[in-house]
Amino acid sequence: MSIAALGSFLAAIAMLLVGNLVNRRIPVLMRYNIPDPITGGLIFAVVASIAAAIFDFTVIFDQSIKPLLLLMFFAGVGFCADLRLLKRGGKALPIFLVVLAPFIVLQNLTGVAVAKLLDLHPIFGLVAGSITLVGGHGTGAAYADRFAEINNLQMVMELAMTLATVGLIVGGIIGGPIAQLLINRHKLRSSAEEASTSHHYKAEAAPITTHSALVALAGIITAVILGQWLSEQFSEGAITIPAFLWCMMLGVAIRNMLPLVAVRFDDRPAELISNVSLALFLVMTMMTLDLVDVALSTGPFLLIIVAQMIVIFFFATLVCFRMMGKDYEAAVTTAAFVGFSMGSTATAMANMQAITSQHGPAPTSFLIVPLAGAFFVDIMNAFLLTLLLALPFMGG
Repeated sequence: MSIAALGSFLAAIAMLLVGNLVNRRIPVLMRYNIPDPITGGLIFAVVASIAAAIFDFTVIFDQSIKPLLLLMFFAGVGFCADLRLLKRGGKALPIFLVVLAPFIVLQNLTGVAVAKLLDLHPIFGLVAGSITLVGGHGTGAAYADRFAEINNLQMVMELAMTLATVGLIVGGIIGGPIAQLLINRHKLRSSAEEASTSHHYKAEAAPITTHSALVALAGIITAVILGQWLSEQFSEGAITIPAFLWCMMLGVAIRNMLPLVAVRFDDRPAELISNVSLALFLVMTMMTLDLVDVALSTGPFLLIIVAQMIVIFFFATLVCFRMMGKDYEAAVTTAAFVGFSMGSTATAMANMQAITSQHGPAPTSFLIVPLAGAFFVDIMNAFLLTLLLALPFMGG
């Protein structure tokens, strides 16, 4: 059964609402900040997998809108970044990059070590390491193609896609609980929470107007159009910047130029558009998972994933959180770290949104995480993988 674009879009909205309802009705899900798109998408994926296995009934969605949703999300993130308010977080990005580099090495060494224990080729350990977990589906596909051709490894492409998918699910599930654990243990509060409790009276926020929403929408679409164009223009360069990062940077530029031309700007409409875009992107991704195929394809590699989860938990809580300052922003950044260390930048952003929707904003985290997770980490990942693949024990 095939569903056209508009019907697919409506189905995604419906499952997002279901995810929100389930999260609100099951306290443990809300307490540990499981993102609504993950809950709703997984519910649909479970039902769809059962229907396919028992009744041979499958649903095929038109997902042509997904790339646009992702670009709108990142453009919206840029539009919410008032650089005047983020000067105090200037050191956060380089510190975060310092945290990431040794973790990528540790993640790969973990994968290789467990692969050797399972009597697998060590390259499979890299596939179950930063190639698919930090790198995601795109990096996994690129390296899998190389390994199949040069190293003659069978089924490596299917394995890479499966592991990237499993990582996406796990990263969205465990990021929120880890951050909530840190928030509870250290009694952390956002600056917004502190401000609200330090005053007896809180001014009611002005409603979002049609004009402010149109300004935000026009700016986001402008950033998307220009970002796609710039991505195409520089696609043949030595270093390729992905389209969504262009969109975010343009969003930042446009947002911070508006006050210079006396345009008053309300961040809230841009934040709303960005949040909705990300939620719909993620729920559509989760809805199309074939969980039976994922379970059957992964096999013994699930042991590597479990080992990676343990390593990430201890590294996130003992290294990332402490290095980032042991405050509320550090906890939010740690949730993001878990998200893209196991899944993708979109998962990282969803983890942060789940935390901030409960505890208040974290502007520095929302600026540095897309830059680190979508750009700098890819450069580090490629460089470190090149070094690891050159080591003798990798078998060429």
